[in-house]
Amino acid sequence: MTARWARKAVGQAGTVLTAAGVWPLLALLAGPSAGPARTELAEALGTDAERAPAEGRSLLAALDAADGVGAAAALWARRTLALRPEWRDGLAPGTLGELTGAAAADQEALDAWARRHTDGMVERMPVEVTPDLLLVLASALLVRTTWTEPFGEYPLRLTEGPWAGREVTALSRSTAEDTQVRVHATPAGPLTAVRVEGDNGLDVHLLLGGPGVPGGEVLGHGAEALAGRYPAVSGAALTDGAGPGLRVTTVPSHDGVPRLDLTTVRFTVDAAHDLLKRPELFGLTAAADTSRGHFPGISDHPLAVSAARQQATATFGALGFRAAAVTVMPVAAGSVPPPPPYRAPRLTVRMDRPFGFLAVHRASGLVLTAGWVAEP
Repeated sequence: MTARWARKAVGQAGTVLTAAGVWPLLALLAGPSAGPARTELAEALGTDAERAPAEGRSLLAALDAADGVGAAAALWARRTLALRPEWRDGLAPGTLGELTGAAAADQEALDAWARRHTDGMVERMPVEVTPDLLLVLASALLVRTTWTEPFGEYPLRLTEGPWAGREVTALSRSTAEDTQVRVHATPAGPLTAVRVEGDNGLDVHLLLGGPGVPGGEVLGHGAEALAGRYPAVSGAALTDGAGPGLRVTTVPSHDGVPRLDLTTVRFTVDAAHDLLKRPELFGLTAAADTSRGHFPGISDHPLAVSAARQQATATFGALGFRAAAVTVMPVAAGSVPPPPPYRAPRLTVRMDRPFGFLAVHRASGLVLTAGWVAEP
């Protein structure tokens, strides 16, 4: 779902999205659905509609338990709507909210929910509450981690590429973990991916495609590559120019260990998505048809999905996805060292033009957040 959504949603502007926040809600709707809506939801989810609610609850629980992840997912139903007890009782605690019909009060309740579940980073639910609203589908996801190896931060004026002439906040670091860079052979050409490791089981993969490859294809192929669907070469096995933004040289070394030098930019991206603008991606085409009902398992009253939105944000900085710090490293005078006795590969990756990123739960490989950086 991440790959399909990214290919459709990413254009020239920066964006961020999370299919991991949408999938559980669609799963909760698939179980009580019927007719074409049930077929479409099951196809979009890639699972049987009967099993989907249990799988959705399991995923919500896993996201909530993951270190560094703040998940927000809920359904709201009109107060006057008679819900089937078996459906209501099967929802996870806190998943179901109530719409009173008083638009202002309901809007404040939804906004408060958004603030509460995102530590205030999302201040307003991206949906306009109206008196005739019967059902709302909403999702928010916040991913936070601190790098195991921080970056140095400095101003840099770029001299080439789409950002030429711009002064950016560059982030740079050198590490012995050369296998953190991989080049994947995708149908759109070589894709360079660098894994930036977090300290709590979360990683961010930075993705750079060829200069003419659209952002949606970079992200889509990046998600497929993460799932192991393309052959890849990593670390010291890479050769100069094997992937976009990659150089490989041999330099003097004191220990003979290959090094990886990564330079990228600090960025923040925000986005609000209306899922009903692309209902086919989420199995919501039939479910959004308000001329008839689609969820007899929820209520005898004919129901259709009237809104499906998501608000997401991501920030990438020197220390991680959060916080700021000042670090001092004293340099003392010393004697002239002997020349390095070895030579070792040095892999240099520069991401100084538009690129993608995937925030990933390391143990499961689940993509939590995907985004495109159009502007530093």
